[in-house]
Amino acid sequence: MDGLVSADTAPAAPDAFEQSLAPLWRKAQAGDEAAYRAALSLMTGRIRAYLRRRLVDQAADVEDLVQEVLLAVHLQRGTHVEGLPVSNWLFAITRYKLVDHWRRQGRQPAATDDLDALDDVASADDGSAAQARRDLRKLLAQLPEAQRRAIELLKLDGLTAPEAAREAGVTESAIKVQAHRGLKRLAAWIRGEHEDR
Repeated sequence: MDGLVSADTAPAAPDAFEQSLAPLWRKAQAGDEAAYRAALSLMTGRIRAYLRRRLVDQAADVEDLVQEVLLAVHLQRGTHVEGLPVSNWLFAITRYKLVDHWRRQGRQPAATDDLDALDDVASADDGSAAQARRDLRKLLAQLPEAQRRAIELLKLDGLTAPEAAREAGVTESAIKVQAHRGLKRLAAWIRGEHEDR
């Protein structure tokens, strides 16, 4: 195995998921918007199932994390190396977001999780990182102020919900709702479901 993800998330031989995803992803990377939406849709189901198995006691956080992963997939789409399994790349991003979530929540991942595998994902080249920051700024600028601020505080600054709520001067539930709505709106835009911006 190439060391990107553990054996439970990326089998050595292509599975049905990879066989379905890879051709869509190749077309999406070539600019096919319909293939991009189809690839994101396929990814969404697999990401959600993966996170549900690992966040049994935090089911309310699963959808937020799904949206975070989809946003990261969009922003980091240029880091996927053609010829390597798309599912490995996807699950590396998913695991990175999951570990990030655990850190924000004060929970450490199980000892069986291979955190060394995250090094390759976290160290995207500077050009891709700069482009991702520009893309993210453009997307966030289109959100209503409350949603943008909630995402910045909770997801980008890494504050806990109580800390973010104090900073924004709102209730904890309000900050969570605004972040969730903002992430959901961003994911819809990325998938090409153009609701009112």
